[in-house]
Amino acid sequence: MAVLLYFLNRSQSSSAKSPLPAGEYEVFLNFRGSDVRYDFADSLHTYLKKYEIRTFFDEEELHKGEEIDSKLLDAIEGSKIYIPIISAKYASSRSPLMELAHMVKCCEKEKGHLILPIFYKVEVGDVKNQRGTFGESFRELAQKHDARTIREWKNALRTVTELKGWTVTPTTRQGVTIDEVFLKARKHLMENYRQVTNQLVGIDSHIEKVKELLNREVQTVGIQGMSGIGKTNIAKAVYDSVSAHFDRCCFVEDVRNILSNGGRIETLQSKIISDILGYDTKVRDPSQGIQFIKDRVCRRKRILIVLDNIDRSFELDTTLGDLANFHPESRFIVTTVDEEILKFFPKCESYKPDLMNDDIALQLFSRHAFGSDYPPTGYMDLSQDFVEVAAGLPLAIKAIGSVVFRKDKKFWVAKLKMFREIPDEQVQKRLKIVYEELSLDEKHIFLDIACYFIGEPTDRPSFLWDDSNLHPLVSIDTLCLKAFIKINERNELWMHDQYKLLGRDIVREEDIVNPWKRSRMWSNKDVLNMLRDKQGSDRLEVLQHRKSTVIKILEAYKYKNLSGLRYLEVRYGRLTGDFNGILPNLRWLRLDGCCPIPSDLNLKSLVVLEMHGCPVAERIGEAGVGLRLLSSLCFLPPFFTSVSW
Repeated sequence: MAVLLYFLNRSQSSSAKSPLPAGEYEVFLNFRGSDVRYDFADSLHTYLKKYEIRTFFDEEELHKGEEIDSKLLDAIEGSKIYIPIISAKYASSRSPLMELAHMVKCCEKEKGHLILPIFYKVEVGDVKNQRGTFGESFRELAQKHDARTIREWKNALRTVTELKGWTVTPTTRQGVTIDEVFLKARKHLMENYRQVTNQLVGIDSHIEKVKELLNREVQTVGIQGMSGIGKTNIAKAVYDSVSAHFDRCCFVEDVRNILSNGGRIETLQSKIISDILGYDTKVRDPSQGIQFIKDRVCRRKRILIVLDNIDRSFELDTTLGDLANFHPESRFIVTTVDEEILKFFPKCESYKPDLMNDDIALQLFSRHAFGSDYPPTGYMDLSQDFVEVAAGLPLAIKAIGSVVFRKDKKFWVAKLKMFREIPDEQVQKRLKIVYEELSLDEKHIFLDIACYFIGEPTDRPSFLWDDSNLHPLVSIDTLCLKAFIKINERNELWMHDQYKLLGRDIVREEDIVNPWKRSRMWSNKDVLNMLRDKQGSDRLEVLQHRKSTVIKILEAYKYKNLSGLRYLEVRYGRLTGDFNGILPNLRWLRLDGCCPIPSDLNLKSLVVLEMHGCPVAERIGEAGVGLRLLSSLCFLPPFFTSVSW
């Protein structure tokens, strides 16, 4: 566990470092002579490129004058690591010496740079004191330059000879040396530069919490939560923070997408094996991949593998095999919306990111809406309204902020009204991917909750769903595991506002023009218009009719087209007229206010009856006698237990 304790204990000092600004290059190779260029330097350059480390390699031989070429100057100052490859012919030209002197100046001027010297078939002492063949070349060159320049070169040479580096002799295994140089360079880059976008805010607390889990006796940490909560960004940030302390690392982004778009298990295995071993590897089938991982990959001492966005199409056993084959200090990080998947990973602990609090959310929104950490004068109230709509979901906060970037206030106000009813297109697209993976039963229940039952005790709609053979216990469990909903401490259904907007928009798309042709209606205005115009269809399953000053008397004939209605809620209205043969499939009746039950209303299939706000006698009306015969009822108001029939 030493390596894990090491990076956890260093987290404070590492995070306190100011990363160097990102330049075009990360590594600058400095050398002289074709013997080095086409041998060691070329091999090292190729190796670094393979691992996508941006490396400057002067193939054009830009340095021709007395001063350093501007392109070379930018490359040196922008790079974080300098690798001078000093050979016997190194001092035969002023170019590498001028570059070396500038590297040393950059290191003295700004922290974060690193020099990794390589002494190629030359003694370190000869370089330091300008002796031997190296010294002869240096003295010959010195005759052509002034004393100040020579002094700078000597100081630079003395500086690099006092640093820890590598000496390459004719018997040195150059491949081993190149591998060691690469590991040292990668470690420095990871410690000084995060690859995660600078638009992220509030990420540090997530990094520390995941590190704490990695430091325990666990092999896998599962970052689990709803789509858009920032799981991938957290995984990337942790990867950048700790990967330098492992021997080999691999980050596989969006595994679900790879496997769902024609990618096979062996494609995934080939990616992992290639990243770990450092060269392209193709496996024919999963069994060969498993054997290859066991024989070649697991032998590497400490490995970090991140599998981003896995779902139930990912099979641990057929992809990586037995995780017990890996070194005890190897670690795995997975991100998923589905908590159930984590059960397949041994020694796994989950981390569930919280939604952003208002202060952090406002900062993130401001970054994307204004390019600053705080709203400008006159935009605070509007910004807080947008943050409220996003409800702490990072994906929504960033998307909404980007939409209103550099727009005037009229546009802001119009968009705010729209976002309160319809989710942002980018957010909807992401959330809908996970929705489409639900079963038909799960989709049905999800839409019911999104449209009506947020804040409802779980048991009551479950009676309705069970009567419709939607298997609510299983479906609700799945929706919870996939972070679509939560059940709070009062056993009430909870759903994030962005999922609520998604669900309602899915229903809205059933018929954009005619709300009464949809399966669900929740807008009181739409309900009033439908009843007034005597519209409706047998497709409508759920109807809420709330307090209205326009319609108080609700005649039976206005419901005659609603034969498919399962749920009816009437508040502060009175059902009147002939209900014989109307609403034959009603399962749940909720009456609020003085609403006696019509005597001819079909109650044979009712499973939930709720009545609030009136004396018992008023509520029951002439239908009271029939209630004794309703064997299908699963829920009755508490007052029914005290009524003598």
